Amino acid sequence: MSDNNEQRYVQLMKVASQKIASLQAEIEQLKQKEHEPIAIIGMGCRLGHADNPEQYWDILSNGVDAIREAPEGHHSYLDPYYDPEPGLPGKVYIRRAAFLNQSPADFDASFFGISPREAASLDPQHRLVMEVAWEALEGAGLVPENLAGSQTGVFIGICANDYVWQLVKQDPTETDVYIGSGNAYSPVAGRLSYFFDFTGPCLAVDTGCASSLAAIHLAVTNLRRGDCNLALAGGVQRYVSPEYWLNLCKSRMLSPDGRCKTFAAGADGYARGEGCGIVVLKRLSDAQADGDNILALIRGSAHGQDGRTSGLTVPSGSSQQGVIRRALANAGIKPKEVNYIEAHGTGTSLGDPIEANALINVFRQREEPLILGSAKTNIGHLEGAAGVAGLIKIVLSLQNELIPPHLHFKEPSPYIAWDRMPIKVPTEAIPWPATDKTRFAGVSSFGFTGINVHVVLSEAPAVTPKTEPETWKRPLHLLTLSAKTKPALEQMVHNYSQHLATHPNLEWADVCYTTNTRRTHFQERLAILADSVSVAQEKLLAYQAGAEDNHVFSGSKSESQPQIAFVFTGQGSQYLGMGRELYATQPTFRQALDRCQEILHEIGNQEHSLLSVLYQNDDISLLEQTAYTQPTLFALEYALAQMWKSWGIEPTAVMGHSVGEYVAATVAGIFSLEDGLKLIAARGRLMQKLSGNGEMVSLLASAAQVAEAIKDNDLVSIAAINGPESTVISGEREAVRTVVAELEQKGIKTKRLKVSHAFHSALMQPMVAEFRQVVKQVTFHQPKLNFISNVTGAQERVLPTNPEYWVEHVLKPVRFASGMEALHRQGVEIFVEMGPAPILLGMGRQCLPSDYGTWLPTLHPEQSDWQGLLQALGQLYVRGVAVDWAAFHRDYAHRQVDVPTYPWQRERYWIEVAQTQPLRESETQAENRDFVATFEELQAKHASYKPLPQQPEKKDKEKTSLNLVEQLKASEKEQRKELLITHIQSLLSGVLGDKQERTFSLSQGFFDLGMDSMTSIELRNRLQNSIGVSLSSTLFYKYPTVEALVGYLSQDVLATVVSFDD
Repeated sequence: MSDNNEQRYVQLMKVASQKIASLQAEIEQLKQKEHEPIAIIGMGCRLGHADNPEQYWDILSNGVDAIREAPEGHHSYLDPYYDPEPGLPGKVYIRRAAFLNQSPADFDASFFGISPREAASLDPQHRLVMEVAWEALEGAGLVPENLAGSQTGVFIGICANDYVWQLVKQDPTETDVYIGSGNAYSPVAGRLSYFFDFTGPCLAVDTGCASSLAAIHLAVTNLRRGDCNLALAGGVQRYVSPEYWLNLCKSRMLSPDGRCKTFAAGADGYARGEGCGIVVLKRLSDAQADGDNILALIRGSAHGQDGRTSGLTVPSGSSQQGVIRRALANAGIKPKEVNYIEAHGTGTSLGDPIEANALINVFRQREEPLILGSAKTNIGHLEGAAGVAGLIKIVLSLQNELIPPHLHFKEPSPYIAWDRMPIKVPTEAIPWPATDKTRFAGVSSFGFTGINVHVVLSEAPAVTPKTEPETWKRPLHLLTLSAKTKPALEQMVHNYSQHLATHPNLEWADVCYTTNTRRTHFQERLAILADSVSVAQEKLLAYQAGAEDNHVFSGSKSESQPQIAFVFTGQGSQYLGMGRELYATQPTFRQALDRCQEILHEIGNQEHSLLSVLYQNDDISLLEQTAYTQPTLFALEYALAQMWKSWGIEPTAVMGHSVGEYVAATVAGIFSLEDGLKLIAARGRLMQKLSGNGEMVSLLASAAQVAEAIKDNDLVSIAAINGPESTVISGEREAVRTVVAELEQKGIKTKRLKVSHAFHSALMQPMVAEFRQVVKQVTFHQPKLNFISNVTGAQERVLPTNPEYWVEHVLKPVRFASGMEALHRQGVEIFVEMGPAPILLGMGRQCLPSDYGTWLPTLHPEQSDWQGLLQALGQLYVRGVAVDWAAFHRDYAHRQVDVPTYPWQRERYWIEVAQTQPLRESETQAENRDFVATFEELQAKHASYKPLPQQPEKKDKEKTSLNLVEQLKASEKEQRKELLITHIQSLLSGVLGDKQERTFSLSQGFFDLGMDSMTSIELRNRLQNSIGVSLSSTLFYKYPTVEALVGYLSQDVLATVVSFDD
């Protein structure tokens, strides 16, 4: 081989080697992706005697049997059929089950934007899934609005619908359009995706009793495949009709005493249980990157079918073994590594031994006992939701390091080969501590037609504690609570009060972090300032009792964001140590102040640094020298503004008072921070050189009165007009005192101001020329915010970009009162003072109508910095201002903790039908088959009926509606619009199915109220019938509120026949 060929061969081998390595890396990456653990980051559940995971754990860990008699009123449908004697035709011998506390008829429809009319047709299982899904997301710390449009998947197991049995008994002429979408299976998942605006896979899964675990398996598969980045998965089961009970009793599937005696010799059937469970899933790598709370991991899963066995409903042990082995292989672990199995274990004499012996065949090669249990002994068999209930039990057991007791196991089943491997059924709780060895568990679900699912879980990965010391720590914290309605907020306050009382060891900072950053912020709001859990709990109790507290704020979010003005304080407000606590505990404030010090150091001309003047000097005399006062106030106020802005509090307008105007101009972008500090440092330095023989005095008198008093005195000027009866004069000391004496004789009150010079007077003239030279060096820009000028008292855009403006600013009076009036005309409602003390707020109130506006100081010399600051933030929040809570908490070490979920305000929504004897078995399905009433059957039944004639009262109502135009013509002109509004609201109430007419917000969207495409057509038809004018089918998309619709009708549609008073 020649040298050239050899070199070429070596080069080719090198390239091939690199390609092989690259391909191997890709293969390895694909393998890892295919087997990546799935993090469980949130859970929600509603089970017998348990409304959340914490209550579920109480039941499990305390060995509580949740089986009970049917609650009065909830399940009275069983009463006519009950007889304790098994085998009687048309009777049920058991009414005991793990029933939910919540009535199946109750639902918070308005929260989900569902009309009363639609809610009544909605399967109670759909209702329950919506509530529990919201709770699961809250438990995961995910704000639903942040997930809108995301590739989130929904996988819900559902295998029966009792409500449809109620509906087939209904008069077919009363069948509503919503019965189809309300009772089919697919909308149980589709409605979630629609409500949350999820765009990932969306599946309703029916595999019988394996439905919820099959749904979780599908979610895991879709996450690993990349079809979704987040998933909600679980299942639901509710009972509202006797038909399934009759079928199960006929086939003797149910235990006569209503208990699952899983793996016991006394196993004689299963107990039914109601419930819903949903878990929030995310790929482990994503969950870790996002900082989610990881509760446990799904390491692997598998599902399969029995195939042709000895019967459709007879379990196959070999098929179960195969699925479990595949799940273990998918998880990448060996059978001996599994510590615990949450069995399907329904408590039947046939199914239990088949399952147990299958487990023995898979796990028998082990030294430590395999612990075997089933939540069905506590909460019954949840059928379609059974698997997720077992999975949540494993997660709770891993978290609490305890395997709960397995109930009703007095004597082991003789049909299980207990001697073939070490097995332990925990009749008492068994510790399951975390060690250096990973804890694994498996959960099985088997459907009655041969579907088998197994999921392998492990504990969450250990979180490595941060080694860096915590630098930033707030002494006080703000808790925010919110709800859609006032009653819901009141209930939330009660729930939090109880939660804090029963969880006193919670870190208060973590509670506030969770409510502020991990919850949706609704219209009705409350904010509480406290330094500990105990203090907060006391304040919540006091609020419930109606006591007033200046650390507790409540309010309602307005329909539009309120306009905010930042007002910047002038000289005379300074004091030693102002902002010291913030400098030590708030990084944005500190960084801004440090930057100001750097710039001032670069400018030079000052012997003492900014921070030494502020925080390293016990003598205030230095701070009161205007050469230091002006740049120090500028820096402090700029730092405060930057801090507020970093939390998302953006002003629509800015205004300063004298020195404060320089900060306002900087914040508005008129000049840079560097130029702003250059100007204010020069201003203070040049003024300091002037003679100190001046004086400034505040007078309780109008500007006109003062102008008259000084009209012949050239040595005294009006320096500021702060209000209708508040004017400041400035000038030569003796001349000022002469004027003051004359005014005091006339009964005018006066107050000498704590300043070093006579600012805004002719005494400033000597420094103007030199200051003009400094101003000419500055680059100016038009303001990015509404900038209210001191010089003109009005909003200015061009004037402040003229250098001469800032020269004149030195001499001319501060027209503060006019500036406040300008802000008022612009619609500013909230005034936040950027300064060391609330000086401008008091003056500002005097300039505007009484009770107008919200006035918020940032700092106060008699309060800790954080107290004043958080009081202001709390009031901004309850007024509806959008706060960037993530940014507010960004620099502090917090973690998400469990806090109460949303307090549902349920109402009864139910289609009442007369109770009749159930359909005979021959009219439904043969013995030992599951009852399924399909929507197609319902349609076929209704198709055989002819519609009844229209009711006379409906004709009368239509006739009344047709008279609307005549009613408008007959009414006073100024009343016509109100009459039209009332009419539209009445029609809207009718199509939404309200029990009684209600008044809607004029600006609330029709579709937010629960209207949809079907009811929009119905409303359109009713409206055009009442006014006798054809209307577009897209009417409510173009005019989506009552306000918009009334405007269109009054100005366009009806304008030719009747005039309105606008």
